[in-house]
Amino acid sequence: MRCLARLSSKALLVLCSLLALLSLLLWTRCSHHPQPAPGPPEHPGIPDSEEASPQDAPRAPGMPGSAGRAAVAPGPRYEEIDCVINEEQTVKGRREGSEVFLPFSWVEKYFQVYGRIAQADGSERFEFSHSYSKVYAQRAPYRPDGVFMSFEGYNVELRDRVKCISGVEGVPLSTQWGPQGYFYPIQIAQYGLSHYSKNLTEKPPHVEVYETAGDGNGNGEWTVPKGCSLTTVWDKTRLTGVKQFSCPESSEGVSLELNNGRDFIISFDLKLLSNGSVSVVLETTERNQLFTVHYVSSTQLIALRDRDIFYGIGARSSWSTLTRDLLTDLRKGVGLSNTKAVKQTKIMPKRVLRLVAKGRGFLDNVTISATAHMAAFFAASRWLLRNQDERGGWPIMVTRKLGEGFKSLDPGWYSAMAQGQAMSTLVRAYQLTKEPAFLGAALRATAPFKLPAEQRGVKAVFMNRHDWYEEYPTTPSSFVLNGFMYSLIGLYDLKETAGEKLGKEARLLYERGMESLKAMLPLFDTGSGTIYDLRHFMLGTAPNLARWDYHTTHINQLQLLGSIDDAPVFREFVKRWKSYLRGGRAKHN
Repeated sequence: MRCLARLSSKALLVLCSLLALLSLLLWTRCSHHPQPAPGPPEHPGIPDSEEASPQDAPRAPGMPGSAGRAAVAPGPRYEEIDCVINEEQTVKGRREGSEVFLPFSWVEKYFQVYGRIAQADGSERFEFSHSYSKVYAQRAPYRPDGVFMSFEGYNVELRDRVKCISGVEGVPLSTQWGPQGYFYPIQIAQYGLSHYSKNLTEKPPHVEVYETAGDGNGNGEWTVPKGCSLTTVWDKTRLTGVKQFSCPESSEGVSLELNNGRDFIISFDLKLLSNGSVSVVLETTERNQLFTVHYVSSTQLIALRDRDIFYGIGARSSWSTLTRDLLTDLRKGVGLSNTKAVKQTKIMPKRVLRLVAKGRGFLDNVTISATAHMAAFFAASRWLLRNQDERGGWPIMVTRKLGEGFKSLDPGWYSAMAQGQAMSTLVRAYQLTKEPAFLGAALRATAPFKLPAEQRGVKAVFMNRHDWYEEYPTTPSSFVLNGFMYSLIGLYDLKETAGEKLGKEARLLYERGMESLKAMLPLFDTGSGTIYDLRHFMLGTAPNLARWDYHTTHINQLQLLGSIDDAPVFREFVKRWKSYLRGGRAKHN
């Protein structure tokens, strides 16, 4: 019995051990089964599509007792879905619950809207815009001697359809409708008005003087190689001392050290006694390579040979001031092409190293400055004086085809916009100088406003009732809105400057035009934008919708006119047309 009792005790001990081992194995196995993570916190009343977006996926909260461990984020809860567009094409989109997302690259083209990923407060965000152009705050009230609209922001010379700034005339040469280049009065007037406006809105420029032989002041040093001469002589016409140089074209030339890496507008007074040149050597951003811009006594417009750029400046046989923007001259030279557009280039001037003179002549007042706005303004103003014809206009010497259904305008046509912007330029020149020639030219410029297109004028009449001044005096009439309003601004500038007696004709033309504008503005409103012209009415074609930059030009022009005429119609249209820039639309039925 005692042995049986001992055996039973041992068996019981083994049995207990086996049970304990089995329990341990079962516990260990169960503990390795994954537990489902809790889902995102519930948001009662908010649909699934608003809980998250592809840009901001929800994160699961940490497990209890898991402080210090990173929370695990589930993948975005969207799936690809085919989006059938007008039963014509299929675009791959993404679906999240009841919400469907289309690629913005498709949305941008289809709806003609704009967007980009931008940095803000240290993080990225997507910025969406219904339009791409800007309305400027009107300086009220507008004045004929003040800033012209928002033209202080214009950089006419940098446009790719400007071939270069002529060395002879000092104004831009356009390739808008022909690669050969031609003088376009509208562009020239805008060049002058933009620099006039910049002069009023910018600080006075920094100017570095390198040579004034009359008083001996200047920061430059001359180098005169063998075979060349440089002397200071008295000039009786200027009543001052000037530098006289004599140097064969085959030599290195006399050179003036400039070494300016700050500014790039060079100016000097020049008189040549024979064929000669003044060249400026530039260090550029193109691996510090040197480019030389040569201003030569010829009528050649512009040429490029390797790293040498040539501008003809005419004979210069009497004293004149040559002012050049070296940045523009370099870029137009490097980008020279046989097409309408100047080729884009990244080459920029880095430092103005020296000026080199060759031939025989005189130099004085060599300076480099940050800007020279008034030189550009008066170059445009005096070009307008020299090139006005006997009919009071500035003929445009290039063929213009406005569109299918319109007869082409042969070279020699006038533009009401050119006439108006020329007036705005000339009256400002008169205000500054009081030279009667400027005011006289502006007064003569009213003549084409009184003649219809078939008599080489710019006047059209809408529905036998409303006088209109045509930017393009086409057959049939086109009624371009922005060009008409520019002509009204020019007539206003003239009537206000000339006074009651001399300005009577300009006043009558202005008043008739303003009556037409107020009556016809509704014809240019689409309910979501504006129309460039009235070809849909005149030709029975589809309307020619204004791009956003033209739409904002319409608004800016109306704001200006509204500052001198308080008619409610201007305020109403400005308000409505501004709303279109943000996606506003007129009510439907």
